[in-house]
Amino acid sequence: MFHIILGLATIFGGFLFVFKTDSFLNNFGRLPFFEEHMATSGGSRLGYKFVGIALIIIGFMITTGLISGFIGWFISPLTQYSQPIYN
Repeated sequence: MFHIILGLATIFGGFLFVFKTDSFLNNFGRLPFFEEHMATSGGSRLGYKFVGIALIIIGFMITTGLISGFIGWFISPLTQYSQPIYN
């Protein structure tokens, strides 16, 4: 039950990042990484929207219980070298 509440809260937070981008830009300022690497005039706005979309995707994975499988898949290239090889 807790993962559903946490997932919905994460989805709502991501929605706020996407929907209220200008509020986050006014309150927290510009993001230097996105201003430098995104060739558009609104690089920070695009960066806040990317963060929001990532939070929404992570929130859906938490809500549906897919996050543990995703983390295992994402970290598997690092952990496969620590497993012993049997012939």
